[in-house]
Amino acid sequence: MNDIINIGIPSKGRLRKDVLKLLKKKQLNLISERGERDLFASVKNHKNIKVVYLHAREIVQRLGDGSLDMGFSGYDLFKESEINTQNNINVVKKYGFGKATLVIGIPDIWIDVQTIADLEEIAFQFKDLKKKRLRVATKYPNLTREFLFARGVTQFEIVESLGATETYPFTGSSEIISDITSTGETLRANNLRILKDGQILKSEACMMISKSALKNIGIQKIVRLLSKD
Repeated sequence: MNDIINIGIPSKGRLRKDVLKLLKKKQLNLISERGERDLFASVKNHKNIKVVYLHAREIVQRLGDGSLDMGFSGYDLFKESEINTQNNINVVKKYGFGKATLVIGIPDIWIDVQTIADLEEIAFQFKDLKKKRLRVATKYPNLTREFLFARGVTQFEIVESLGATETYPFTGSSEIISDITSTGETLRANNLRILKDGQILKSEACMMISKSALKNIGIQKIVRLLSKD
């Protein structure tokens, strides 16, 4: 088949390195004309495959709208995306790399707050005494809102973080955060700790297919190749 297969790979970070290592192991050798900074690549001996390097979040979006056939991204970003987007994507395989957990982080000095139930109490106190809602800074508004609502915490507002979420409570931008962490070290270094029952979602790197590309024989071949351990 001569159909072009569009594959999205994260453009930076650990995820990019691990995905490239995986492809190399399976003899899918990428060629970039401009080297490391190139946004596009081809695959040696596979003229019908085009690779585009994108932000991991954008990969999920573009799989959802069908402009990518296959992509690699984090399970957290898949679950954070809109339901319509998720419904258009098949998560084909989860890999053992890129592991991290989305958690609720609170300032260390909140010694009386250990659990979500304590957080609910604090949120009501905030509303009664300070006449404002508890602010939660995050890059994961959908997952955070869903998690807190499901556990009875309703008196809060989301502050969408544009970067370095762990600084928000200490710059007056929010009271608490929800953020992705692999070891918890960054949180601890910023005088934050994870609530005892504050794990929202466990994530890892995934291979995903746009449902619009499921019947493509070329895609099926690549899936089989990349699904073998």
